[in-house]
Amino acid sequence: MFDTYLANLLRARFAILYVSTWEENRFLEKLRNIVSNPKLINTVRKVYIWSQTDGLVSEEKTFDSKTTDPFDALNAVRKISEPAVVVFKDLHLFLKTTQNPKSYDIVRKLRDIVPELKNGEHIKNIIILSPNLCLPDELRTDVTVLDFPLPTKEEIEANLNQFIEDNRGGKITIDLNETGKEKLVQAALGLTLSEAENAFARAAVEGNKLDEGDVKIILEEKRQIIKKTGVLEYINTDLNIDDVGGLDNLKKWLQKRNNSWLDEAKEYSLPAPKGILLTGVPGCGKSLTAKAISALWQLPLLRLDVGKLFGGLVGSSEQNMRTAIQTAEAIAPSLLWVDEIEKGFSGIGSSGDSGTATRMFGTFLTWIQEKEKPVFVIATANNIASLPPELLRKGRFDEIFFVDLPTAAERKEIFKVHLRKRIKSKKVLGDTKISGAFLAELAEMTEGFIGAEIEQIVIAALFEAFSEQRTVQREDFVKAVRNTVPLSVTQAEQIIALRQWANQRAVAATAYNTDEQDSQNPVAGEDDDLSKQRGGRRIDF
Repeated sequence: MFDTYLANLLRARFAILYVSTWEENRFLEKLRNIVSNPKLINTVRKVYIWSQTDGLVSEEKTFDSKTTDPFDALNAVRKISEPAVVVFKDLHLFLKTTQNPKSYDIVRKLRDIVPELKNGEHIKNIIILSPNLCLPDELRTDVTVLDFPLPTKEEIEANLNQFIEDNRGGKITIDLNETGKEKLVQAALGLTLSEAENAFARAAVEGNKLDEGDVKIILEEKRQIIKKTGVLEYINTDLNIDDVGGLDNLKKWLQKRNNSWLDEAKEYSLPAPKGILLTGVPGCGKSLTAKAISALWQLPLLRLDVGKLFGGLVGSSEQNMRTAIQTAEAIAPSLLWVDEIEKGFSGIGSSGDSGTATRMFGTFLTWIQEKEKPVFVIATANNIASLPPELLRKGRFDEIFFVDLPTAAERKEIFKVHLRKRIKSKKVLGDTKISGAFLAELAEMTEGFIGAEIEQIVIAALFEAFSEQRTVQREDFVKAVRNTVPLSVTQAEQIIALRQWANQRAVAATAYNTDEQDSQNPVAGEDDDLSKQRGGRRIDF
């Protein structure tokens, strides 16, 4: 618990703490409650606050105006003759050694004051409060970094109740029962208290009414706010699991674990699923599946771009990783999609790695191994050889699924999905019938094609018809197929190697029909028959 952890650090006389949060007021309120509670802190302490505009301010008086300078403020801290906690709000602006020459003096002053804070007659601590982490190398061993957690469900619920009470009897109609309140609170998880209150206010003013239907407005507001973090993207998708052609093994696995994070699953002593790693041939539906899981399970999908986590300042990359994890956990149950994970964590432990990537990777591994919140991780990878071996060991993910080139049956299903999705007018279809025989013919023509290539064949055929302002014909599809060189030809060696790796290490996402004769060998003259290299052990779900 954060309160106990912070209290213990203060009691142990940790000289300088660094708390990264946008919620200054919420943190200060929590800090005042901690330092005034003898059961938590033993020695009750006074809170002093420094800002660049007001200088150093206590609860009773304001220091000399000269303390607006951080150097003078640190000298004033030395003169405080009582147990105290001094919070510096804007000090991070003076710690950017590459941008502010004066920062070297401030850093030196902080290092000089550490022994006095640890061993002085009066118990004193400094807390640097900042919306982002800015920590020079010189202070790395003297400063302890804390993550201030986002508001809990109880805190947001109290915020909503206060908002309702403040607006009851006014122009806004409140139409919420306990279930409606719970849905609004659940929708607002992952926001700061200020952001949650703004979301409730926006929902209320649209139609001058606050009710259960405003969940959509709050989720829309949440998408904007999460996007501004710069490390996570809230994915809004209208896909469903039927939009994914084939991959029946994977679908069955997912369907059996739907709602497993709810209380009813506890009756079976079931843990919430940790996550899956989807690897295989590029363009065969891994990313599409990640989006479809969100629709199937009706959970928010957050996309993590590992490349965006890396920052130029010491500690900022690690802080970004912690922020991403905090946000995903705050809105749990949720889905965290790490796309092309092998690119984000490439070079781990190599000579070109300064240690930042290794530390971030270690944080991520520890979290997915030990996380208690129901955050389901969906990691996708094309080049499995680039993945660190420790990511693949049992316990990290519930299962590793291999997504292979689609079988004939799957190609029929993929064609059906895209034809139904794009051909909605009789004017376009004409006398052409999307029959089982027609789909089977298309599937036979596209042996060795990936799902993305099949989609482009449908699009190319429609362009042929559109350019001549006529209905689409069979010949349009034939022409599109002949003009396409599939990935299974251009990257045949890589696909064979990938299948060989997956043969004993992954579960096939496809439910193969043993009677199906699908050679899957579009590579003329190759000794290796791709159909014999279909990777993935086949298990019964």
